[in-house]
Amino acid sequence: MSGSEPIVHLAFLPSAGMGHLNPCLRTAALFLRYGCKITLITPKPTISLAESNLISRFCSSFPHQVTQIHLNLIPLNDPNTVNSKDPFWLHFETIRRSAHLLLPIQSSLSTPLSAFIYDVSLISPLVSITHKLSCPCYIFFVASARMFSFFAHLSVLSASNPTSPHPSSFIDDVVKIPGISSQIPRSSVPPLLLQNNSLFETIFMEDSPKLNKLNGVFINTFEEFEGEALAALNEGKVVKGLPPVYGVGPLMACEFEKVGEDDQGNGGCMRFILKWLDKHAKESVVYVCLGNRTATRRDQLKDMALGLISCGYSFLWMVKLKVVDREEEEEDLEDVLGSELMNKVTEKGVVVREFVKQMEILGHPAVGGFVTHGGGNSVMEAVWEGVPMLSWPQNGDQKIGSEVVRLSGIGVWPEEWGWGGEQMVKGEDIAKGIKEMMSNESLRTKAWETKEAARKAAGVGGSSEVIAMRLIQEWKRNVQATC
Repeated sequence: MSGSEPIVHLAFLPSAGMGHLNPCLRTAALFLRYGCKITLITPKPTISLAESNLISRFCSSFPHQVTQIHLNLIPLNDPNTVNSKDPFWLHFETIRRSAHLLLPIQSSLSTPLSAFIYDVSLISPLVSITHKLSCPCYIFFVASARMFSFFAHLSVLSASNPTSPHPSSFIDDVVKIPGISSQIPRSSVPPLLLQNNSLFETIFMEDSPKLNKLNGVFINTFEEFEGEALAALNEGKVVKGLPPVYGVGPLMACEFEKVGEDDQGNGGCMRFILKWLDKHAKESVVYVCLGNRTATRRDQLKDMALGLISCGYSFLWMVKLKVVDREEEEEDLEDVLGSELMNKVTEKGVVVREFVKQMEILGHPAVGGFVTHGGGNSVMEAVWEGVPMLSWPQNGDQKIGSEVVRLSGIGVWPEEWGWGGEQMVKGEDIAKGIKEMMSNESLRTKAWETKEAARKAAGVGGSSEVIAMRLIQEWKRNVQATC
């Protein structure tokens, strides 16, 4: 970028949780590659230590292009009024209620903003603020394009049922979204959306009708993976007047995401994991991680252990016994499993309790399959590395994400398992599902084909670069027009 060219200055605002922070920072890194200036507005305090560490590494990796500004949140006076006990959802609401503090922050920036890009959970409180600044606003959506089509179409369903204010009353047994060939069953709808007056329902119902006030939507996906959904969204089939939906994925893991030596010993943990994987044959290890926001039920852990022991493969099992990594540990896995079962676990595999660099694990040649919750980031990371999946949704959009995995032919989804925590899944069923994933050559072939398509989309001249350059040129023209 020459000195005579206008500066493209983008502000990014993430929300709570690694699942929301990762796509925010990876989207920012995409535009940093093409010379944009970034202001990262970080809500303080963060919920988890992993978030705090990642933000620090991101900012220190781009000292001349990234400016960090803290958004000091106003604490909720009475959390009981929010109708949620989930610490992450409480944090979403805290950020939403503190959104008015952004106006003086943005007005004080030395370089005018070309665009403001923020988390999907913050639409309603921020649309009016960005309008006052006459600044184009975009969201980054943290799940699949299929899930976004459902989120967008929710406003149509609501408008068609004016006497039924809650989705629990107007969502039928199946949801047919125009332009999407397969229907979404009610059983795949995020459970909290069907819980009247939950914070999840409130945010979705407030924000879905306001999508047409945005200038665009970024999703970590790509044409070859979710072409049908992207086409339906951009051709106005899902909702008329919807802004452009940009499949900017696959958003690659960046250098700043590597676990540092000072991250509570996690650097040593990753070295141990990689050395352990080095001792195993190609595609012989199962990696198990059901997300970073959901603690596994204690009574389910024993059957998970039994299934992993009897599946016939070595395994790397990330176990989560608490919701937030700042919380004190009250028990160890051995307290739950007992010493005899724990000994059998450690004979066959490795148990991890810390936050790990997932893409390094998925990219290791020894990893041949991924037992996942079906979260958007995890699915796209497995796609990038060409690893087949067994999807076991735990909450939220993860059944819809699991359907994307199954329809694409790169994984299996045992629907009869239900939501994690909804029912007990027996160890023999877990072992059977893992064996199916690991031995199915058609899954492996399709996963490798999808990997190649992903690399092409993210490479030089790929769709991700084309979209980024087109937007940058548009923002430059806007800057020149206002000078």
